[in-house]
Amino acid sequence: MAAAVEQLLKTRIDAGLVVTRYGHGGALSRIEVVEAGHPIPDRTGLAAGQRVLELIKKAGERDLVIVLLSGGASALLPAPVEGVSLTDKQVVTTLLLRSGATIQEINAVRKHVSHLKGGNMATAAAPATVLTLVLSDVVGNDLAGIGSGPTVPDPTTFHDAMAILHHYDLWDKIPQAIKDHLVQGSRSGSSETPKPNHPAFAKVHNVIIGDVRVSLDAAATQARRLGYHPVILSSSLTGEAREVAKVFGSIIREIVAADRPIKRPAALLAGGETTVTVRGMGAGGRCQEFTLALALEIAGLKKVTVFACGTDGLDGSTDAAGAVADGATLERAQALGMQPQRFLDQNDSYTFFHSLAQTLQTGPTRTNVTDLYCALIGK
Repeated sequence: MAAAVEQLLKTRIDAGLVVTRYGHGGALSRIEVVEAGHPIPDRTGLAAGQRVLELIKKAGERDLVIVLLSGGASALLPAPVEGVSLTDKQVVTTLLLRSGATIQEINAVRKHVSHLKGGNMATAAAPATVLTLVLSDVVGNDLAGIGSGPTVPDPTTFHDAMAILHHYDLWDKIPQAIKDHLVQGSRSGSSETPKPNHPAFAKVHNVIIGDVRVSLDAAATQARRLGYHPVILSSSLTGEAREVAKVFGSIIREIVAADRPIKRPAALLAGGETTVTVRGMGAGGRCQEFTLALALEIAGLKKVTVFACGTDGLDGSTDAAGAVADGATLERAQALGMQPQRFLDQNDSYTFFHSLAQTLQTGPTRTNVTDLYCALIGK
């Protein structure tokens, strides 16, 4: 996105700073590129967040601030409120990511301990005009949830953030500084995130320029070229990864047995973002966990191949975009003395697929429109 803006505006850009995750950057001529930590924020991101705040606060009434927003911004631009440290944010982020909370719930908490999230970037940029161009990685394209909605009115409150932490039994585990800030904010209301009636939003324009539907349409087009009959099941797939895999598995078995709801060769496609409640000590991500759970469902089926991958090229905390499996995956694993269910129980899908050379390694794609799920069923 930054490269495209440079190509369009050239010397009309006075200053620019883009923050992306490690290994995903590139050289630009007028916009500085910084790489920082994701999904857990780090000190490089903290420094970048401060610089972004300083930069946009310099904007005047006749300036245009262009915000290029995609998923990951919540972690890449930490700007904690006074009294909350980077370590505090790292702890609460880690706990939330492992709890099974949705991205909207995670962001509701992050917005209330940040100077940038939840519409605060828009208020910092006032009285400038703000144009936010968005690549959506959030199911349903909820602008308030993408990158924690830095230029969008925040519908959530301090009370919501506290309720989420209590719901996932995290309140007694989070740092005291965050507890104190949330309690104080809920009582006073003076530091609440900006709401729709805030005057700063009168000069803010948020435009979605890409989402998972674009990815699904491209996948369906390619499936047709390869001779498959594609069907897009959903662009808003959610739920626990292993449970969603069971539904996928039941549809696959119906196609194999009865050629319905679509005739073979078939390509089942879906996009969205599942969740994983981490109970084990393994390595993995939601796409790899989904694929491992689905491998159990399709065991023994002929000419069935499945995969899931993150469109940014990374899944969870691993170096893989996702994983691929077929009807013989379990048989190959068992021949190596591996018990697939045990790996699933330990949330260790990456180790499982890496041992079988069945991880998907794409490298950075420099985009992020949630995850892609696919099943190919041959004749």
